[in-house]
Amino acid sequence: MHMTSNVTGILGIDLPIIQGPFGGGISTPELVSAVSNRGGMGSFGAHIVAPDKMAELTNNLRSLTDGAFALNLWVSDHDPGGEVIGVEEFERVSGIFAPYYHELGVDLPTMPDRYHERFEDQVEALIEAKPPAFSFVFGVPSKAVIAKCKQQNIITIGTATNVAEGEALDAAGVDLIVATGFEAGGHRVSFLKRAEDSLIGTLALVPLIADRVSVPVIAAGGISDARGVMAALHLGAGAAQLGSAFLACSESGTNDQHRQLLLSGEIHDTVLTRTYTGRLARGVRNKLIDEMEKRITELPPFPVQAFFVSKIKAACIAQNRTEFTSIYAGQASANLKHDSVSSLMDALSSGLDARGYKSAA
Repeated sequence: MHMTSNVTGILGIDLPIIQGPFGGGISTPELVSAVSNRGGMGSFGAHIVAPDKMAELTNNLRSLTDGAFALNLWVSDHDPGGEVIGVEEFERVSGIFAPYYHELGVDLPTMPDRYHERFEDQVEALIEAKPPAFSFVFGVPSKAVIAKCKQQNIITIGTATNVAEGEALDAAGVDLIVATGFEAGGHRVSFLKRAEDSLIGTLALVPLIADRVSVPVIAAGGISDARGVMAALHLGAGAAQLGSAFLACSESGTNDQHRQLLLSGEIHDTVLTRTYTGRLARGVRNKLIDEMEKRITELPPFPVQAFFVSKIKAACIAQNRTEFTSIYAGQASANLKHDSVSSLMDALSSGLDARGYKSAA
């Protein structure tokens, strides 16, 4: 059987493999370029990148690869009540996190002017930097932004967790749509309904969206090997996006303990939690989740929660610890085997070849 992928043709890549973008500082230029240089498309989670650093990041990636790559932003940069909080509220939240900062030996942060970069500023800088592709989650950019991307020949890739979101992205004129099932690790990037009300599996979601939109679909969620990629193609997708499989590679920015856990074959249970950032995300239960979920009604909204946890996360990465940080992992993580991009891409390529895949690129 021979299959072709319209996604590979649009992106100009050899394999129908997209590396999922990682937020929170665990994307690296080395990971992105390694994937792109092996025939897939790497993606950099840039939602914490300041606008004045967007061009530098893009130029750095261009220096490392001639292949396609994407920068990823969060369209919605705050939840209700999360853009600005008062001094008294900041001190209350600081008190919740003080024991963790103390145990890790780091100082509590001072109150910032802003908890997250403004999407409007980031996207203007991104368009000016002209990466090959712009992927986004948690919403749909304005028609003006989509139009500017088309003028600059920047491929736009939106992300949907339900049919209505896929149709909204299609109506907005994006070039590609990621249909992400609830099996995926990391954030549930819903924007038309609560994330808890958009928990549709990849097996159902991909054909539902593919049959109702006019642009090619990329499948994401629970895909860890060539079998999963081929299944996604059979369901109507033109490519598959893998997250946890690439997070386990040495080129990613996570720490060794997280990486070893991903490769241990022992992650049989994951949980959906709002304790990491204030937005629903899938990961492995640890002390942070256990203790924070007991106080869930006391926690602040995104991005204030993310601000406090990010400092803990950085300390845990530096100290190679995982009990107080976000341990992102998808539901298929127990099957992960590869600790480098070269090994993973070789396995995906040979597995696709054995199953009769033929690229359209």
